[in-house]
Amino acid sequence: MTGNDMTRQMKAFEQQVQTLPADYQDAWQLIQKTVWSRTDLTGRNLMPIFDGIVDLMTEAAADGLSVTEALGDDIAAFADNVAATSGAQNLQDRWRATLNRRVAKKLGRSL
Repeated sequence: MTGNDMTRQMKAFEQQVQTLPADYQDAWQLIQKTVWSRTDLTGRNLMPIFDGIVDLMTEAAADGLSVTEALGDDIAAFADNVAATSGAQNLQDRWRATLNRRVAKKLGRSL
């Protein structure tokens, strides 16, 4: 997947979200901010996460559910949990892993 592919995919997600009710569109903005904080250097790891969330939102809207019924009261926490469960690490997670590896190396242990 190239940068252009990612750009096209994000535009496709945006177009799909634009067909949803306004509360879903607002939630999408918050979801993007939250999930992008868990990117690797390229962001490619996030495309499947975004795809799943957009599909969930589309189905929930089609079923007539409000955004809070579909995603919960804390949308940022929902997005962060989905990203974390999918294995995407935030900067703090990466720093923690690096620190743990370095400490283990100094102590002569392996992780």
